[in-house]
Amino acid sequence: MTSPHGLDTVRDRYRMVRLIRGFEELALELVRSGDIVGGTHPYIGQEAVAVGVCSALAPGDQLTSTHRGHGHVLAKGADPARLLAELTGRSTGLNQGRGGSMHAADLSLGILGANGIVGAGAPIAVGAAWAARLAGQPRVVASFFGDGALNQGVVLEAFNLAAMWQVPVVFVCENNGYATTLPASVAVAGSALGRAEAFGIRAVSVDGMDTEAVREAALEAVEHARSGEGPVFLECVTYRFEGHHTMERRLRPTYRTEQELDGWRLRDPLQQAAALVGDTADLDREVTEVLSAAREFALNSPAPEVSGAADHLYASGLRPRAGALG
Repeated sequence: MTSPHGLDTVRDRYRMVRLIRGFEELALELVRSGDIVGGTHPYIGQEAVAVGVCSALAPGDQLTSTHRGHGHVLAKGADPARLLAELTGRSTGLNQGRGGSMHAADLSLGILGANGIVGAGAPIAVGAAWAARLAGQPRVVASFFGDGALNQGVVLEAFNLAAMWQVPVVFVCENNGYATTLPASVAVAGSALGRAEAFGIRAVSVDGMDTEAVREAALEAVEHARSGEGPVFLECVTYRFEGHHTMERRLRPTYRTEQELDGWRLRDPLQQAAALVGDTADLDREVTEVLSAAREFALNSPAPEVSGAADHLYASGLRPRAGALG
């Protein structure tokens, strides 16, 4: 099946991994300069998951994302310039500067939104998949979340409903080993796969540092879900090279060792993707140009008008049910 956003070849996928890496590095720079207020949750190191999974999705498929969601949004086809404008709070952003780093969305691309609440995307994904089934649409919804979400009740409830209703959802657990600073090894009883298997959900673990391995597993998972066989749980074992949040650069917590970081850097998904391409110079130049243009677009875009601060807070055009106002 053809990817809706140019991720069909190893060159395409390398380019996207490189774009996500460069975007996150640029975001770090803009956090330091104060152009991004409040910081970000860097995705550096986990790019293979977003690219591998999104390369398996069809144009009409959807996803829900997390507080660490820039990679998912970009891999699903969002404009880097408009995403960066969103992070810098500009009116030209994906959501007119109102969503920021943790709440970017683009419904036209099937991006139902990143979410600052841990695990909150899972029930949204189940609802979206259920709605698609009722409408007779062959849509799959991918729901990304981290290992910390495995202890959230709403995720387990989403597992239960997805399994009972056999809805086409692919639950993607990005297991980077830590929920903020808490190691998954002392936080999750049993295993990630065991949580899903307890609900009768097909569960698979894959090397989340390898774009091609993630893609292969995701293609199978998406086909399983789309064919009516029910949800799939995909554990992608990965690692973030930066802190949980950019604030860690100031606080410098010591929950990870340099030896641990160095060991994971040997498996850098960017280098693994590059090895499959060979000469990446032209792609690297292209990405540099895209990001340079994105920076210029974002920083030269206007901030939202103060007069519109209350816009979009309330739904409009709603009809009360009969008798509600009597």
